[in-house]
Amino acid sequence: QVQLVESGGGLVQAGESLRLSCAASRIIFNIYGMEWYRQAPGKQRELVASITSGSSADYADSVKGRFTISRDNTKNTVYLQMNSLKPEDTAVYYCAARIGRNVDYWGQGTQVTVSS
Repeated sequence: QVQLVESGGGLVQAGESLRLSCAASRIIFNIYGMEWYRQAPGKQRELVASITSGSSADYADSVKGRFTISRDNTKNTVYLQMNSLKPEDTAVYYCAARIGRNVDYWGQGTQVTVSS
């Protein structure tokens, strides 16, 4: 079955950087829009960044200028470069694959913790 596997999470201090990766398998990767979501404890899951099959990117206001989403279709992988991390960025980060209105596939999530 289709798998999305995130990696790259961890514990960092405020101001530091992390790069998340999401490797997709058993999927025609280059036709899917890819997205990164996050969910903090007690909060709803929120869309952080998205990238279309044509590599057009969009970001939540809270991460604009700090996060960069990119994709490598030769590796079936989407990335989220996170710079200038803040404690409020602490959450479980999920990648997702979408063609239509609904997300088709979710990853299992990777924890990002930013200490002050």
